[in-house]
Amino acid sequence: MFVKIYQYHIREDKTDEYLLIQEKASEVYSRYLDFHTMYLKSKDDGTKWIEISRYKDESEYQKGMNLINEQEEIQELFDAFQSLLVSDRKEISEENYIEKKEIHTFE
Repeated sequence: MFVKIYQYHIREDKTDEYLLIQEKASEVYSRYLDFHTMYLKSKDDGTKWIEISRYKDESEYQKGMNLINEQEEIQELFDAFQSLLVSDRKEISEENYIEKKEIHTFE
């Protein structure tokens, strides 16, 4: 599995808008990619979010993203997303990982 991890800060009063944008973006992504995304909000900093997305492999991710980035709708959603970022913390960090093993211990 290929994994992308993003970290960013969303204004606390914009959480509902943020989640709606993510839902709409996921609809676009699902047309071109098979993926699973998890959104985590920090318990210690109400503005800090981590987004973890898993894809079959990096090649499939790149092919899908090339098609997704051609969609006008996705650029509009990204612009809306950027408008929700905390004004003095507009940086979006992005990291790439390869998943080696998944362990489930829930009963």
